[in-house]
Amino acid sequence: MTKKEFLNSLARDKVDAIQQLLDLLVQAGIGYCVIGGLAVNAYVEPVVSLDLDLVIAAETIQDLRRAAEKIFTVKEFSHSLNLNHPRSELRIQIRTDARYQTFIGRAIRKTILGYEMQVAALEDVLQGKVWAYLDPQRRGSKRQKDLADIFRLVESYPQLKDLLPDAIKSIL
Repeated sequence: MTKKEFLNSLARDKVDAIQQLLDLLVQAGIGYCVIGGLAVNAYVEPVVSLDLDLVIAAETIQDLRRAAEKIFTVKEFSHSLNLNHPRSELRIQIRTDARYQTFIGRAIRKTILGYEMQVAALEDVLQGKVWAYLDPQRRGSKRQKDLADIFRLVESYPQLKDLLPDAIKSIL
């Protein structure tokens, strides 16, 4: 079983929703990068996640929405555009928070569980996880996962510890 097949089997994915989304982004010429847990997996030993978090160029959000509606169910929220495919349990979240826009220009091509995609730079992945952990509106269980991802990154790249706020450094 390939890495792609493994991930798709976990998501009960009958359509390869990740590849469909990646193809859609390329065909529409939309700049993007992967952030969140799957981006962490690009830099350290992967853990399973059924969430795909991305940021896209802000000016292309409506273009993506129109193109995605042909394949996915699209729901808009205050800080995200969520895409779901009826034949997959994968959860795709396009972040619309302006803080992430600069990540796109620094993204690099990496392979995550068999998929070639643009991934936020290591320092940007860490920054996104720090923002998520420090967000008081976020569920406690999600914040704990964010903290674990921060630990995973710092264990593999000790120099990243210097980039952490004191509130997180004191926990390490």
